[in-house]
Amino acid sequence: MQTATDAYDHLSDKHFKAIAAFIETRVGIKLPQTKRTMVEGRLRKRVRALGLPGLQAYGAHLFERGGLADETIHLIDCVTTNKTDFFREPSHFEFLRDVAVPQLTLRQGGRPPQLKVWSAASSTGAEAYTAAMVLQDLVAAGKVARFSILGTDVSTEVLRDARAAIYPRAFVAPVPAPMQQRYLMRSKNPREDVVRVTPELRRTVHFERLNLMDEAYPFDRDVDVIFCRNVLIYFDKPTQNAVLSRLASHLRPGGYLMLGHSESMAGSGVDALRSVVPTVYQTASAAGARSAA
Repeated sequence: MQTATDAYDHLSDKHFKAIAAFIETRVGIKLPQTKRTMVEGRLRKRVRALGLPGLQAYGAHLFERGGLADETIHLIDCVTTNKTDFFREPSHFEFLRDVAVPQLTLRQGGRPPQLKVWSAASSTGAEAYTAAMVLQDLVAAGKVARFSILGTDVSTEVLRDARAAIYPRAFVAPVPAPMQQRYLMRSKNPREDVVRVTPELRRTVHFERLNLMDEAYPFDRDVDVIFCRNVLIYFDKPTQNAVLSRLASHLRPGGYLMLGHSESMAGSGVDALRSVVPTVYQTASAAGARSAA
């Protein structure tokens, strides 16, 4: 006989499979049986929020009582993984500063470029704000005229955190001390061990919800640099290629796409991209496209 505790602690096999199939179809992420305990743990807050007696009742609410449409956003928020850090995989930000910006400057005839950057799996914003810090330093040095950064994610919950731009002090430890002084503010409340990104830097970044599984992305097609790191590992190869092809179509000629180090070969299946260094890809330059024609 199943107890109330058992019902709270576990999804039925049928409901877990239905959730896994829905998430893979909707956002491309696979949820094998090995992820079941993680999924159940994360969904418990939705059980409480809806006032349901347990996870089995939650599954029934989704698939047998018509609750899936209203619950979709919350379900996606719960099961997506949002690991992020400031200056994660720092070689990419060194490449942005030391290679991408100088190359883009050359294409502008030596003039400091006006850059568009896209953080395509931005989570709580650390990647986007890291790029903003690097580029703002280059603006101060006269090497970039101005820039704007778009951060997108499928999770509305993490986007709220990204827009707030408030982080525990321990979380921003990877940010170099001079950048912390320039771009982070300590809380006025000494009991709150948090910092917030400065208003000036926050104004250079905006966040929008985007599902990378969508067939089209409603954003500019003259982006200079796209970060899409550590999200492709959750997709199968055909989905990876489709996502990368769509992202590449938003890069200007000669623009750069940066993938996570665990995804170093993902871009090799996309004709529009060529490898520059491991995990960094580039679209054909306008001059290169003309010479190949």
